[in-house]
Amino acid sequence: MANPLTPDVLVDPVALTRALVDIESVSRDEKVIAGHVEDVLRRLPHLSTERHGNTVMARTDLGRGRRVVLAGHLDTVPLNDNFPSTVVDDLIYGCGTSDMKSGVALALHLAATLPEPGYDVTFLFYEAEEIESRFNGLHLVSQAHPQWLEADFAVLLEPTYGVVEAGCQGTLRATVRTAGRRAHTARAWRGVNAIHAAGEVLRRLEDYRPRTIVLDGCTYREGLNAVGISGGVAGNVVPDECAIDVNLRFAPDRDERQAAEHLHEVFAGFDLEVTDSAPGAMPGLASEPAREFLAAVGAEPEAKLGWTDVSRFAALGVSALNYGPGDPLLAHTQDEHVEIGKIRDGAATLYRWLTAYE
Repeated sequence: MANPLTPDVLVDPVALTRALVDIESVSRDEKVIAGHVEDVLRRLPHLSTERHGNTVMARTDLGRGRRVVLAGHLDTVPLNDNFPSTVVDDLIYGCGTSDMKSGVALALHLAATLPEPGYDVTFLFYEAEEIESRFNGLHLVSQAHPQWLEADFAVLLEPTYGVVEAGCQGTLRATVRTAGRRAHTARAWRGVNAIHAAGEVLRRLEDYRPRTIVLDGCTYREGLNAVGISGGVAGNVVPDECAIDVNLRFAPDRDERQAAEHLHEVFAGFDLEVTDSAPGAMPGLASEPAREFLAAVGAEPEAKLGWTDVSRFAALGVSALNYGPGDPLLAHTQDEHVEIGKIRDGAATLYRWLTAYE
């Protein structure tokens, strides 16, 4: 299959966005798109390129005083009658247009067209961001090639609609269980209904008042919600167990341990098991490259409400921000799309930032 990422496509981030969207790359099926990206990067003499699985890394080695990362994931959620791409007026429609092939296009465009940036740049195009963490390309690279992630600053090209979203929330999932005693429903007084007991768990959730906290001028809103419930044995049995799955989105001033302790306080008296968690990331605005990036964008940062891979960089001591042309509200939707003007503005902003200190 011929590589659609031709030289004339690489110089135009809009055409490049369409070309990337038109390569199907649902999570765990990124081999083709990673191959095309690798092929492009290996042809560029100013870059050193390596690959691990379906994650491709390319970097300049110009001896600059600082190194920055531009990172974007190659995978998408499953197609939903939105493939291949279409264009209507100033909008490109298609799976991954917002999250986040328009962001990947910016990085790949700059990798191909900016041989001597003011910083040394590491470009990371990685696999499996949309599914379980154990498959995530950055996670796998952190184990196999941790030196690829070494930098002074990183930009995750997540959809932010052209504004800087700082840090990210942490996320914790847990199961709250209620216990009862089985009985025939005709003799219900002989049992204890675990589903009825779940009412108190739901009342606590309904009464819960989440925190809003400002960190470095960015407002993080927490949230705690039931996201699933299961229970019941048969149509004539009083159930002896009910499980309520909850999700806490917590501000980055809490760590995972503190978030878990908070949940245990909220559901005191109930059996609670943490099933999954990931730390948040503080805003990361203090580093000099971050300040220079904010100056290039020319707008005040906002808090990232959600979890992104900036958390992985923060855990390594690398400050990182989210910035991309897509609209996060459109991510994963059937009518997902991106504005052509946002793509061009994003490319100009990143170019301005990367060339300001040549």
